[in-house]
Amino acid sequence: MLFDTDVIIWALRGNVRAAAAIDRADSLQISVVTYMELIHGARNKRELQATQKALANLDFQILALSENIGHRASIYLEEYALKSNIGVPDALIAATAVENGQRLCTANAKDYRAITEMQLERFRP
Repeated sequence: MLFDTDVIIWALRGNVRAAAAIDRADSLQISVVTYMELIHGARNKRELQATQKALANLDFQILALSENIGHRASIYLEEYALKSNIGVPDALIAATAVENGQRLCTANAKDYRAITEMQLERFRP
């Protein structure tokens, strides 16, 4: 399962439901976009290191961007950006999920609702 940034943040903050969602997953993956968002959101070096350590301890796999992911994300933006709230990071995360045949666990399902080919698992904190 691919986890959206919001679920990882909830887990890092000690949310029991987020931790349970991660524990239930058969595989633990995040997009490199999620990883970059987590790095960008760290308030200091200690928080950054704690995030990196948590991801490593849980054995999260960070999925890289590819030409196919970039192409699919650009199509999502062309098709849905004017109709929905999808932005570049969400388009890349969605494309990563679809290209890798993974469900996306997210609390922000509304951001992805236009992409019908994507499998979502809604997370409720």
